[in-house]
Amino acid sequence: MSRTKKWFIKVRGSYLPTSWQGWLTYVPYLAYIIGVLVFVIKRKDSVWLALFTVLPNWVAAAVILTWLARHKS
Repeated sequence: MSRTKKWFIKVRGSYLPTSWQGWLTYVPYLAYIIGVLVFVIKRKDSVWLALFTVLPNWVAAAVILTWLARHKS
């Protein structure tokens, strides 16, 4: 794949967007991560409930974005 068609570039075990397509997938990912955190903070339930809400969502989102970045870089 040529350099101009790559959506992401690998940097120290992670991926950073390098094209508009990469940013178009990365920005909603960040919005989702922040949205989950805001949702948990607003609920103000127990720490354990917050942990069991945030952690699975963040791990799932990171796995999906990493898989996509690996295939598009």
